[in-house]
Amino acid sequence: MKRSIAIAGNMGSRKSTLVDFLHRTYGVVPFYEPNDENPYLADFYRDMKRWAFQSQLYFLSNKFRLHQELDRQPGVVALDRTIFEDAEIFATALHRMRKIDRRDWETYWSFYQTILRAIQPPDLLIYLRCPVRTLRRRIKLRGRAMEQDIPLAYLKRLDGLYEDWIARYDLGEVLVLDS
Repeated sequence: MKRSIAIAGNMGSRKSTLVDFLHRTYGVVPFYEPNDENPYLADFYRDMKRWAFQSQLYFLSNKFRLHQELDRQPGVVALDRTIFEDAEIFATALHRMRKIDRRDWETYWSFYQTILRAIQPPDLLIYLRCPVRTLRRRIKLRGRAMEQDIPLAYLKRLDGLYEDWIARYDLGEVLVLDS
C-alpha cells in the first residue's frame, strides 16, 4: 500500500534526522531536500534581494520533481520538507520582506498553484515545532557556512509563518511534535 509522510519544520528542527530514523527503523524510503544542489543558495545568503526569486524558483521546481517521483514510489515514503513550505513559508517570507517583488511573486505563486493541482498531498504531515533559540544553536552546530549568519529576525519570521500555516493546513492528517 502506498503511503507518504512529509516532515515539516523550520531550519534546524531535525527534519532529516527524523527521516533517517524512519528509514533505519521502518524501512521507509527517504526523500531529502536538495539544499546542496541549489546553485543559488550561497548567493542568496550573501544577497537575499538579488537572489531570492531565483533560489525559491529553483527549490519550487526541484521539489515539484521530487513530489512527482515520490508519487510514483511504491510503499511508504518520507519527505524532508514539503513544497508547501517552500511557497507558504520561505517564499512568502521573502515576498513580505520585499526581497521578491510583486511581479516575480505573482509569477511564482501562479506556478505554485499549478503545481498543487498536479501533486498528491502527503497522507501524514509531521510538523516539528522547535523554539527559535534551539534552532539557532542547531544551525550553528550543523556548521553549514552559508547558514551561520542567518538573521534572528528572519528565523522568527519563518517560525511565525510556520505556526500560521500549520494552524490552517487542511490537506491531510497532521501530527505536531516538539523537537
